[in-house]
Amino acid sequence: MASKRQYDESDVRSRPARSTRPRTKDRPDYTNAEQALVIAVDRGRTTVLINEDPKRLITTMKARELGKKSVVVGDTVGVVGDLTGSEGSLARIVTVAPRKNALTRTVDDAADLERMIVSNVDQMGIVLAAANPEPRHGFIDRALVVAFDQGIKPILIITKCDLADPTEFLSNYENLDLEIFRIQKGGDLAQIRKALSNQRTVLLGHSGVGKSTLVNALVETADRATGMVNEVTGRGRHTSSSALALKLNPVPGENETGWIIDTPGVRSFGVAHVDNNRVIAAFGEFSEAIEHCPKNCSHNEESCALNSWELDPKSKSRLENLRGLLRQVRFN
Repeated sequence: MASKRQYDESDVRSRPARSTRPRTKDRPDYTNAEQALVIAVDRGRTTVLINEDPKRLITTMKARELGKKSVVVGDTVGVVGDLTGSEGSLARIVTVAPRKNALTRTVDDAADLERMIVSNVDQMGIVLAAANPEPRHGFIDRALVVAFDQGIKPILIITKCDLADPTEFLSNYENLDLEIFRIQKGGDLAQIRKALSNQRTVLLGHSGVGKSTLVNALVETADRATGMVNEVTGRGRHTSSSALALKLNPVPGENETGWIIDTPGVRSFGVAHVDNNRVIAAFGEFSEAIEHCPKNCSHNEESCALNSWELDPKSKSRLENLRGLLRQVRFN
């Protein structure tokens, strides 16, 4: 019989010791990261401008440590890596500064998913055509809701005024403190240039209303694609596939400039993410009547003071829009 083998310590197999380096939760120090403005986001690549210097246009990608955090046009970000801007170079976005506001929408009124379009803007240019495609009150009301919700100044820009007179359509907004600009083909853009000066303005509108045409007229080097409106559906064809920020030239005689952000045409603009009180704020003409409503009034019930308030036909139309929106948003 074979004798039983005796083992000593030299026979024992052991795993290599793990590193004695202590774990740390410290994040990399990015205090020296260059600050830049995001001017375009497309297919995982982000174009940024460092110190608003046109010679320092950098292509970047989002750092892994940012996780699912979105980066959108208008963001101020910290970038590291190859900042030469030479062909083929790629830097990393490592920080995103807190935003003063964000323009978001839900795909539709029943959706919970919010989509951020741009951030850190001063003005929202709500762009509609006087005709082809026909203007819609509902779109303006929804855009106003989001503008008021985020503290963004709204302005109305009506294009194609050579095709139709928008006076009657615009009469619905006579009681609101809104700047309105009417534009026709080949017309003078001096007034709207002045309104955009020293401001960061996002243009928002349906496809085919002339946003990109307007941008091309305001920024000669923009070269944004333009399209026609389908005669059958009355809808425009998407020509801009992503948001793009462009620097405006100074107004003649002044040194101040500004930024304009062209966005893809929207087919739907849900406001389900907006608090109901912010929705009501976009309909200032009803504020006096609402003061007489019962507590926690939904403004869609029989006891609502708006039911007995004397309204002209235009105000009644606006009230229908308000109530339609309130049926969709969060109610506190």
